[in-house]
Amino acid sequence: MHVPLWVWVVTVLAITAIIVADLIWADRRPHTVSMREATLWVLLYVGLAGAFCLGLLLTAGSRPAGEFLAGYITEYSLSVDNLFVFVILLSRFAVPAVSQHKVLLIGIAISLVLRAAFIAAGTAAVHAFEWVFYIFGALLIYTAIKLAMQGDDEEEEDFHNGRIVRLMRRVVPTSGEYDGSRLTTRVDGRRMFTPMLVVVLAIGAANVVFALDSIPAIFGLTQAGFLVFTANAFALMGLRQLYFLLGGLLDRLIYLSYGLAVVLGFIGVKLVLEAMESEGLNDIGPVHLPHIGIVASLAFIAATLTVTSVASVAGSRARTREPEPARWND
Repeated sequence: MHVPLWVWVVTVLAITAIIVADLIWADRRPHTVSMREATLWVLLYVGLAGAFCLGLLLTAGSRPAGEFLAGYITEYSLSVDNLFVFVILLSRFAVPAVSQHKVLLIGIAISLVLRAAFIAAGTAAVHAFEWVFYIFGALLIYTAIKLAMQGDDEEEEDFHNGRIVRLMRRVVPTSGEYDGSRLTTRVDGRRMFTPMLVVVLAIGAANVVFALDSIPAIFGLTQAGFLVFTANAFALMGLRQLYFLLGGLLDRLIYLSYGLAVVLGFIGVKLVLEAMESEGLNDIGPVHLPHIGIVASLAFIAATLTVTSVASVAGSRARTREPEPARWND
């Protein structure tokens, strides 16, 4: 898919303008985000992604639009798993509720810039070396197996005392208290960073770590760098509002890890099959390996996530209705 330079420039400028406007709004109006406000923002960002997809359909055709939609849904779904880490980080660092939206926005903006560099490198590698598909596919299949075995019993990592956070505190002079939503403050006349900076950097770093799984996943759906970048950008831009919208509902997505494992495993197998097809290895004796098109991929991903969500809600309700075990007095 050839994308003119001016389209890249306009797209990047538009995304940057949205993030900057959102940041200015968050900085000028520090407040606790309500459920209604979060819902409206999520609908806005999903609507922007839908409008972009429609624009692709009208200008580039159904295939790029379908690849973007599949990539966007996959990235957004994988991002939900990131929210569990955000909950841990914001609670462990005791970030004030009125400042959480600003922290998330800055952290996500940092991760978007770093992801753009990863996407550029990945796109160059994919177009230069077809065997990279085997590596991406193996990585996704390994991640899927690990995620499925991990299930919903994952232990919370202590980010507050983790090595990365301790290193940040050593390198960056940090005060012991927050100063509203400011990133810097003065302590005894000395300019220091507040813990807010450490949280922002931690969220940005966590997003980059998650990119090691999500970026290979979207390359399994499209190899167009423009679609990979925009799908990541739209998914990340709406992630902050999704955090406030889901909130306590995260605990009800008890089978999310299994659903994401199935999606990652499916895309990993798809990548390996495409690599074999590109090298003419899709015919093994009498067996002809199938080609998985974007429509089939999109249908499989949507069906898997739907089943996972419905099963999670049903399983969560069943757990809450389970009677407590009887206690016998001595």
